Amino acid sequence: MFQLAVCAEMVFRDLPFVERVKKIAEMGFQVEVWDWTRQDIGALVDTGATFSSMTGYVEGDLVTADGAQALLRTAAQSIEVAQRLRCPRLNLHGTGLDGNGMPVKPIPVVSGAMWLAARRTLAKVAELGQRADVTFCLENLNTEVDHPGVPFARAADTLALVEGVNSPHLRLNLDLYHAQIGEGNLIELVRRALPFVGEIQVADVPGRCEPGTGEINYPAIAQALAEAGYRGTVALEAWASGNDELALQRFRDAFSVHDNVTA
Repeated sequence: MFQLAVCAEMVFRDLPFVERVKKIAEMGFQVEVWDWTRQDIGALVDTGATFSSMTGYVEGDLVTADGAQALLRTAAQSIEVAQRLRCPRLNLHGTGLDGNGMPVKPIPVVSGAMWLAARRTLAKVAELGQRADVTFCLENLNTEVDHPGVPFARAADTLALVEGVNSPHLRLNLDLYHAQIGEGNLIELVRRALPFVGEIQVADVPGRCEPGTGEINYPAIAQALAEAGYRGTVALEAWASGNDELALQRFRDAFSVHDNVTA
């Protein structure tokens, strides 16, 4: 019912990256990639894997003139790579992140002028996506545990920006791990956000491991998504709590919904 994908940076970490991709694909999943600048793109193409999402910029931000220019420039570079990988979605954040997930330029307080600037930048990003026939997805993050100082981090923020741009080439990457930490009420959140969702990412809380290791009732969320008519991508962006193959199977089981569900 859903298209299931797995983030290659977070599982089978004892294998070289290309071998991780092959392993994920062999298990019947699509593949997500973070920083494409570190990878041999030709080797990834040769794996024959189906790529569902990748990071859609290298540097920049949504609110400053120089930052927006850098984001748009590197978003165009990312599109070229996405086309080689036949990857339909490119991921964005409220600001650039460093190697530890921290904001390059923390913004503790977001002003009204910053909101307007972010909307203008994202509208230009959507225009890039339209010309290339790809979709940029703006991801919500949590600031309490993983990404303090990131602006436009909550799902409510990303949803407001995506609604404001109102383009099919700018959607939400609705990360339910981050949303549980920052906002909760996940089933109502997915129902509210679903018209603007490009993909959904999952991990359990606490620990950011596969479904079934924490407090989130992912089978109930899967049922709610199916009943609401969602048939898109659900991606595991989680560490394996133990055996990697078992973690992926737990993910598959959590999002296996009976065929008699109707929207």
